[in-house]
Amino acid sequence: MRMIPVLLFTLACAIGGPAAAAEKLTVYTYESFTAEWGPGPQVEKAFEAECGCDLEFVAVADGVALLNRVRLEGESTKADIVLGLDTNLTEDAKATGLFAPADIDVAAVKVPGGWSDDTFVPFDYAHFAVVYDTEKLATPPKSLKELVEGDAEEKIVIQDPRTSTPGLGLVLWVKAVYGDQAPQAWTKLKDRVLTVTPGWSEAYGLFTKGEAPMVFSYTTSPAYHMVAEDTDRYQAAPFEEGHYLQIEVAGVTKNGANNPLARQFLAFMTGPGFQDVIPETNWMFPAGQTDKPLNPAFDKLVKPTKTLLIDPAEVANNRKAWVDEWLAAMSR
Repeated sequence: MRMIPVLLFTLACAIGGPAAAAEKLTVYTYESFTAEWGPGPQVEKAFEAECGCDLEFVAVADGVALLNRVRLEGESTKADIVLGLDTNLTEDAKATGLFAPADIDVAAVKVPGGWSDDTFVPFDYAHFAVVYDTEKLATPPKSLKELVEGDAEEKIVIQDPRTSTPGLGLVLWVKAVYGDQAPQAWTKLKDRVLTVTPGWSEAYGLFTKGEAPMVFSYTTSPAYHMVAEDTDRYQAAPFEEGHYLQIEVAGVTKNGANNPLARQFLAFMTGPGFQDVIPETNWMFPAGQTDKPLNPAFDKLVKPTKTLLIDPAEVANNRKAWVDEWLAAMSR
């Protein structure tokens, strides 16, 4: 007699399965986003309060690793949303065929140069920069050329462009400035590189531990130290050639397009519930609507005189070759 209730319960679960699945949203992102000091915990709390659902973050080391994972999983990916790619990866991401149109109102989105992509939605932005320790480096480089040709004893920690969006950003910055001479620039810069890390978090951790006087990061990174640590010790070096821009984005997968929570999250991402969290957790500029003003520390940051940005289609066509140039120089 006990088998009948069990059978009915099993059938009820089977019938209710799809509805229950819609109560959960899975977001793939990078590790620093989900760290206890990152935006993830606050974003999760705010969105779950709005949706009455379960938001689950799945983290990998960095943005390029994020794309690599989704590509590897293919149509079987459990990601509803992929958050943490940037404009240097959007064309490659579209080429996988795994992403669906965003189909949300992006009127609130504000990024340098404007936004017109119909698949991906920005959530923050900043310019890349060399951040240095003023107590260890009296005269920081004033240009990419000075970084490349400077004292080999003054080391920098950089990220791997095969796994990290900042690492790829440095490759593109060098390409934007040096063009066909990029391989020679990498050969010179190699002597200044203390180590290459898989992602931004590892690199910045080595820098703040004093392993090197410089790290490849963002113009916004010093704001963290000013606000959280009340110190001006760590600063970004303004470069004469300009600074390469990063716009970070999120997109809904084709699997996620069947989950109504996915586009609800993208819309939420452009508003204050998400955007107010970004400046003082991800330490980037918000790309959407905010209710709170930025901390005055953001007014003290380096303001690039020129923004460098290679067209995403050109990056997609050349990324492997340009990364191979970097790898050949680093491997010698």
